[in-house]
Amino acid sequence: MSGIVKLTSGDDSWGWIDHSFQWSALTALDYHYWSQPLPTVFAWWADKHSEWFKHFSVAFCLVVEIVVPFFIWAPRRLRLIACALLISLQIVIAITGNYCFFNLLTIALCLLLIDDSVWRRSDIPLEEAPRRDIRRYWNWAAIPIAIITLPVNAALIQSAFEPRGVPSRWIGAIYDYFEPLRIVNGYGLFRVMTKSRLEIVIEGSTDGVEWRAYEFRWKPGDMNRPPPWVAPHQPRLDWQMWFAALGTARQNPWFIQLVRRLLEESPSVMGLLAYNPFPDKPPRYIRATTYDYHFTTSEEHKASGAWWKREGEREYLPPISLKQ
Repeated sequence: MSGIVKLTSGDDSWGWIDHSFQWSALTALDYHYWSQPLPTVFAWWADKHSEWFKHFSVAFCLVVEIVVPFFIWAPRRLRLIACALLISLQIVIAITGNYCFFNLLTIALCLLLIDDSVWRRSDIPLEEAPRRDIRRYWNWAAIPIAIITLPVNAALIQSAFEPRGVPSRWIGAIYDYFEPLRIVNGYGLFRVMTKSRLEIVIEGSTDGVEWRAYEFRWKPGDMNRPPPWVAPHQPRLDWQMWFAALGTARQNPWFIQLVRRLLEESPSVMGLLAYNPFPDKPPRYIRATTYDYHFTTSEEHKASGAWWKREGEREYLPPISLKQ
């Protein structure tokens, strides 16, 4: 599903087959490294790869996500190859992007594809296998769960091919019942590639004339600061600021509450930031502005030391005070 949704989303950056049956595009990685929520410094270097290598990497990603999963049920050698390819993809994603514990969880699942004989050759001690009768009970218990969840999983898989399809009412009811257990779910990560990066810069002022910027710990802000490494920790505030920039302040009520806490200089909120630009007393006004951020080129980085460049200043939130 992770690969199919990319091809059925209508986003040509993932690729499509034109009328002459020629594969085109594969430009997703032209945007991904710098437009993802929290890139690492290695993403800056990856963005400098040649265009042909980026396009090859997109094709490799699609093959691993769409074709390789079927090798999970293949004979042993192909199953181990699938394990290596799936883990390799997760390692590359983890190196270039801060996706908290997502990659670790996926790698942990992939390790289940490695059979006991491989671990024995590695001299890793194995616990005594459970008794045969207990295993039999486990197998029987799995059957009703598989039968109940099969139509829901089928509907979710169909949604990958028909994104605008509407499931039947009874399947939706079953899904609503089992969804809290996290044993059935749809999947569509990066279905549509984000092709621009808007960053919200929050500034405070005591007089409405001189403005000082609040610097976050992890998200881009200071253009001379290299993209940091934070995984497997997930900084929720920095992560949500990326999503807030995709909409407006009115569409993100929590952002208004964040501004309020900054005006109040709430200790719990100030502790989430890199530093307090108003150490003596809180500002009287706060405003928010968005900029188009992009990685610098190798020449620009060498000349100025900056990792980011920005342009296109736009108002996100006008100056407000506690009284407002």
